[in-house]
Amino acid sequence: MTAQLVERGAVRYTPAGLPALDLMLKHESTVTEDGQPRKVSMEIKAVAIGAITRALGELLLGTSAGFAGFLTAARNGRGLSFHVTSLDTDSPHTAI
Repeated sequence: MTAQLVERGAVRYTPAGLPALDLMLKHESTVTEDGQPRKVSMEIKAVAIGAITRALGELLLGTSAGFAGFLTAARNGRGLSFHVTSLDTDSPHTAI
């Protein structure tokens, strides 16, 4: 997913001792639906655990990048959370 880093919490540690970062990502793009352009805009809560937290900790707020990972239920059981497993800051991204 191409997104912009809009919020980043302080580094915390999981019960297993792994570093974790809570994030907020914002995605905006235009897609085609039934032959018509449609603007897509969303913000999603995200979390990064382990070694990826180092790269995300260095990423400036407002930076757009490619974020890969998976969706799961949020810790409180309400909504979704995107777990970031890899980050690509080198190439342009246009797809969700």
